Amino acid sequence: MPPFNPVERAKEIEDVVISKGKRKYYRFRYSRYYGGIVTADTVGCNLLCAYCWNYFKNLYPKRHGNFYSAKEVVAKLLAISRKKNVNLFRISGAEPILGEKSMKHLVEVIEHVNSEYNSEFILETNGLMIGYVPELADGLEGLNVAVRITIKGWDEESFEKITGADGSYFKYQINALRELRRRGLTVWPAVMYDIFGQRGLEELRKRLKGIGMGKLELESLEKYPFVIENLRRRGIKIEI
Repeated sequence: MPPFNPVERAKEIEDVVISKGKRKYYRFRYSRYYGGIVTADTVGCNLLCAYCWNYFKNLYPKRHGNFYSAKEVVAKLLAISRKKNVNLFRISGAEPILGEKSMKHLVEVIEHVNSEYNSEFILETNGLMIGYVPELADGLEGLNVAVRITIKGWDEESFEKITGADGSYFKYQINALRELRRRGLTVWPAVMYDIFGQRGLEELRKRLKGIGMGKLELESLEKYPFVIENLRRRGIKIEI
């Protein structure tokens, strides 16, 4: 399959997963990450990463999830929060920022959480649309939010192989880091070490140094059978 345009895909997917201000979610749960966090899992991404644990729901977002308003999402998150005595929140499973409509929904969720608990919201994103349309990030200013950008390669070639998207769009992930820092937001990059290895990390760190970014979070691969098969099909070797 030839590489796709992730910006065009973002628009197409946003039309599937956003309707009248509501977004598709398929579950709400407590998760052990970050020392304990309440998570809303959604569907719909502008990338199709070979190692994505939610690959098939993002490949076929029409088949999964139900639409929830921002208030409905927050009500479910707060119910879990009270039960588990946890006041850290996130949206996971897909890309929360696909365009203006999804960003508006996201901001409403964060605002409701902030007003209820004044607790930090962890925004997990690939950042590509922020890098492509920096004005999208304006809506995050003034919110109690920390942004974790998952970088999908160390150069254009690795980005294309990992995501299935045109490698020329890799630069927008780096630009997202720059734009968010420029707005004074807390932001850091995260990478999948098993895929990058030392060579990939060194190459990426050179790029990050160019924008004054030093902190780099390392993730470990969830080696589900379908993930291993996806990696094999794309010719991606796993670092042991």
